[in-house]
Amino acid sequence: MLGDDIEWRVSEGLLPYPETLAEMEARATAIRDGKARELVWLLEHPPLYTAGTSAVETDLIAPGRFPVYPVGRGGKYTYHGPGQRVGYLMLDLDKRGRDVRHFVHTLEAWLIGALARLDTPAHIAPGRVGIWVDHEGQEAKVGAIGVRLRRWVTLHGFAVNVEPDLGHFNGIVPCGLPEFPVTSLAQLGKVTAMKQFDDALRIGFESFLSGLSGAKNDV
Repeated sequence: MLGDDIEWRVSEGLLPYPETLAEMEARATAIRDGKARELVWLLEHPPLYTAGTSAVETDLIAPGRFPVYPVGRGGKYTYHGPGQRVGYLMLDLDKRGRDVRHFVHTLEAWLIGALARLDTPAHIAPGRVGIWVDHEGQEAKVGAIGVRLRRWVTLHGFAVNVEPDLGHFNGIVPCGLPEFPVTSLAQLGKVTAMKQFDDALRIGFESFLSGLSGAKNDV
């Protein structure tokens, strides 16, 4: 439990996607109805692909390789799998500021700050959602962001590549950007222990919440 009455949950093992999605959506509804606390949920999934609302069929290069799940978040195809830290955020923007862009920008800053604590300089790129690093003279994506709102409660969140099998990304065009590779903390020669990344996230979480307070309400 966090001082701001937000549950911080870290799940062990590989959680099946459909059941996780159902629990996330149920929790968001309960938050909106005042029956549950907000939740930050850190976990890993078995290998799978998700198709966002902008997914293009031709970006699925290897149909049948892994299960594909259509989801209501923005974006195109993404991969989830072992060694990737997925963070689902169920936060109430009705009380933290009804500003979706500000929420995403603050989330990006939180992730960049966590990576900086692990000696991994990262940045955002104009016109390209996600978290990027410089790798062998080229920009590479180390983290994806995809969010959705339901009655001003956030759903979904982020995925950061700590030590996944990067070959699994070859079955899709990740986020519809074929010209940019994906990378991981392990490939960059940085920390590979999931707990160390989780700890870096936790250290910056209060600043993340404080940053949300600067949002402007969108009606």
